[in-house]
Amino acid sequence: MKRIILLFLLFTCFLFVKAQVIFYEPMSERLTGYKMDVELDTEAKTVSGSMEVYWINNSDNRVRDVQMHMYLNAFRSNKSTFYSENNGSPGSKEIDYGWIEINSIINRKGIDLKQYMSFIQPDDGNPNDMTVLQIMLPEPASPGDTVFFYIDFTSKLPSSIRRTGFNDDFFFVAQWFPKFGVYETAGMRGRENDGWNCHQFHTNSEFYANHSVYRVKIKVPEEYIVGSGGQLISEEVNDEGYKIINYRAEDIVDFAWTAWTGYREYEDQWEHVKIRFLSPPDREDQVERQLNAVKNALEYLNEHVGPFPWPHLTFVDPPAKGGGSGGMEYTTLFTSASATKIPEYILIPDMVTVHEFGHSYFMGMLATNEFEEPWMDEGINSYWESRIMDHYYGPGKGIINHKHFHLSDKEMQRIGYVHAANRSVSDNSPASWDYPHSSYGMLSYQKAATWLLTLQGIIGEEVIDEIFKVYYKEWAFKHPAAKDFIEITNRVVKKRHGDKFGESMHWFFDQTLYGTGICDYKLAGISNYKERSFRGMVKTDTAGMVLRKDDIARDSLFTSIVKVERIGEVQLPVEILIHFEDGSKVSEYWHGKGRYINYEYSRPSRIIQAEIDPEYKIPMDVNYINNSYTIKPDKVPHKRVIRKLATFMQFFTHIISL
Repeated sequence: MKRIILLFLLFTCFLFVKAQVIFYEPMSERLTGYKMDVELDTEAKTVSGSMEVYWINNSDNRVRDVQMHMYLNAFRSNKSTFYSENNGSPGSKEIDYGWIEINSIINRKGIDLKQYMSFIQPDDGNPNDMTVLQIMLPEPASPGDTVFFYIDFTSKLPSSIRRTGFNDDFFFVAQWFPKFGVYETAGMRGRENDGWNCHQFHTNSEFYANHSVYRVKIKVPEEYIVGSGGQLISEEVNDEGYKIINYRAEDIVDFAWTAWTGYREYEDQWEHVKIRFLSPPDREDQVERQLNAVKNALEYLNEHVGPFPWPHLTFVDPPAKGGGSGGMEYTTLFTSASATKIPEYILIPDMVTVHEFGHSYFMGMLATNEFEEPWMDEGINSYWESRIMDHYYGPGKGIINHKHFHLSDKEMQRIGYVHAANRSVSDNSPASWDYPHSSYGMLSYQKAATWLLTLQGIIGEEVIDEIFKVYYKEWAFKHPAAKDFIEITNRVVKKRHGDKFGESMHWFFDQTLYGTGICDYKLAGISNYKERSFRGMVKTDTAGMVLRKDDIARDSLFTSIVKVERIGEVQLPVEILIHFEDGSKVSEYWHGKGRYINYEYSRPSRIIQAEIDPEYKIPMDVNYINNSYTIKPDKVPHKRVIRKLATFMQFFTHIISL
């Protein structure tokens, strides 16, 4: 059956879209495909037209229904699940609302399927939510069958831009068409039985879809500049003053586009990738940095994770009136966020560009189920964002790089987690809409990034790079789950470190990914006692240092003790660096499983300072202040802190006055 499906896919790719081929060898199974012919009505704020779509039943069972996302119906009323969860409203005027109407839907035999349509609410049972459409099939789809629909539809964009919508003459068109859910087979992502995975549109929610082929023809007024996730095939202007643009996209999980009369267009190139950038005309000072940021991200992820396969990439810096569409991703189209005259030392625009591009890997290529495991995109992507920003813009300087004040991206992620009041309210396992007490963002982004940075600190950067390269190689275009990432981690760590960390890394994931405890190690104290009269003896201390008889004879020997405590629940291996008065140092390694440990030394020189995790390999530690102890407090650091605070105030006074 697999051979038949493959032959059919190749035949479909050739005949179904009838356009220029991007990849002669498909990167995905291409179980779904969309051919659309639509028009933007800039007055009515609608996108309407027709679409021919297919879904292939690649399971071993007969399937009786098809489920499709109708995301724009979240903006149909304040009773939708989307607005019920945030106590909001799409607006008070008719023009404010958003919705999708299917005007007609027929199958290949010409049967009208509207009579078989109904809205379902698989997540919360809210009868007012119309974001999931179920279509019962007149005849069940047998294994290997292809289901075709011919749909005429109208999509009304909402005025309150929440990733998608309009403001005046600005349009960002996303989640805008009836879109197939994912039919998962038994065993896929740990699923017990075959079935549709098609969740409602929630306030805290991302997306999940099959990699598809898109052929999209868009008609807009001539004066509009359009950017999309597709590769441009053709563009022409008709006698009526309309622009007709043809796009093709392959192996992407969604198709979005934008139209605005005010865009300025810029082009750049990174290796095989043609980059197109759309930006407001008043942000020329932001163009070069944005283009450099996306090329940095391309270079870094290509080297450390895997190749970026597409030959095209478009990204957009929305104008202020379209700000609600900023910071969003659609594989080969993403939006950044900046403003006029942002100083070069404030790297927020660069960071947003790096972050949103990174989604093309973890949301786009790997295409995890962001509804159910949001950390696998947002958290992993935030981790790589930290590495990219601090690599290209300087260690410790990836967010703010001012001569008087620095802030790293890594530290920004850590601060977001360790200083959150609700940091232990949940682990990272809930579906995106089930995180309690407004913890979704902190746990899915900052905590996940922080424990991934901690994993890197424990096993090493080279090892975690190998984990991601294997992850990419084995799971790109295949929808992995958390268990798949963990399995690869266990395999690679075992290969590189043997039994150093045990039989597997489950102990780590059980505490971080699936745990709510905190990590906190404390340097509890240092004691030094002078020893007396060991004449004629040779003694060896715990670090293996042989003490000479003449040292002992001078009665100058100290018994020194360093006291370390674990006051958090999370048990991670840590390093302790001990400083002696004579300038020598000893490094210890503690598995961290007990509540405390003491290190004792007999030396002619006493201990003056000790540090837990001196290289900051464990950013999950919620309190760095108690990680060090000294018996000789120096007033100089206090003066430095005061100077830093004064500089910090001057810095932000300058920011506010911009």
